[in-house]
Amino acid sequence: MTTPEPLTLRSDVTVELVKSSASDSDVLFAARVSTVGEQSLDELGKDPERSKGLINYLVRDRHGSPFEHNSMTFLISAPIFVFREFMRHRVGWSYNEESGRYRELQPVFYVPDTSRKLVQEGRPGKYVFVEGSPAQYDAVRDTLTESYEQAYGAYQKLLAEGVAREVARAALPVGLYSSMYATCNARSLMHFLGLRTQHELAKVPSFPQREIEMVGEKLEAEWARLMPLTHAAFNANGRVAP
Repeated sequence: MTTPEPLTLRSDVTVELVKSSASDSDVLFAARVSTVGEQSLDELGKDPERSKGLINYLVRDRHGSPFEHNSMTFLISAPIFVFREFMRHRVGWSYNEESGRYRELQPVFYVPDTSRKLVQEGRPGKYVFVEGSPAQYDAVRDTLTESYEQAYGAYQKLLAEGVAREVARAALPVGLYSSMYATCNARSLMHFLGLRTQHELAKVPSFPQREIEMVGEKLEAEWARLMPLTHAAFNANGRVAP
């Protein structure tokens, strides 16, 4: 009989910028080729600050293609249910996720902490989330932990019986943590942020699940550092992707 592995319980997500080729100058040379041709390469040696008005114009009037000539690759660790939402973003994104067919999945599971609002009030389209009571937070933690222990124990039992990993993984819940590489450009990231973050400057309100919003906030912080003028134009124009 196998000894159950101890669970690791987390309430966070992690986002690491692995590599990037992304700057505000990328937007400018792509935009200016339409008017000056090969002389647009001169933008690479100039301070993009002098052309922030052009970047703002491109976002405001939704000329989106100049924002595609850059690349950012992130390593993301989050619960599987976050990735199922994430992968609905297909245009301008590439993904590679760890596989339960090829490796034994580790017992790392999601349990929300007290910063996560627990209770939904109102009807669909009109509801809000509010804090739970101490008893509700205790119930979530205890019930999820018990469920995870049973599920991971069943997974280990099947593996010990010689069942293939790709079959045994069916016993595991979506609260299990996974990891993936996600690659995007600034235009596809702006579209993601417009839908998956709630922000006071947004022209079109969005109501994302908190856990994917946590990922979005970390992605945005990295992107804002790489392309500050583009990020500022995104905010100034209602956080709508061009």
